[in-house]
Amino acid sequence: MDLTPPFPYAGPETLRQPIVDALRRVVDPEVAMSIVDVGLIYDVSVTAAKVHVLLTMTSAACPVTDLIVEEVETELDRALPPELLIQVELVWQPPWSPDRMSERSRRFMGW
Repeated sequence: MDLTPPFPYAGPETLRQPIVDALRRVVDPEVAMSIVDVGLIYDVSVTAAKVHVLLTMTSAACPVTDLIVEEVETELDRALPPELLIQVELVWQPPWSPDRMSERSRRFMGW
């Protein structure tokens, strides 16, 4: 199994795969694919006290932003030690583009 996440990760190695797995369980309902495969996760950093996720949407007008952010928080909360604060930060720079999608996602979309 490839343990390299498809986004920058800084933190304990023991938490890397549980975080990747948790984020893969969150699906963008507009395209029916994992937010990881769509390329919405820009960065994850973990300290002794906090997990900080930089997340974007495919557009600023995305109608499911709140749902996705809530699901990210829920999945990480289920996968990580309870003492870790989970902070999900919505960012718009750099803008999302289809280049961020996984090869599997591009094939699925026919790109």
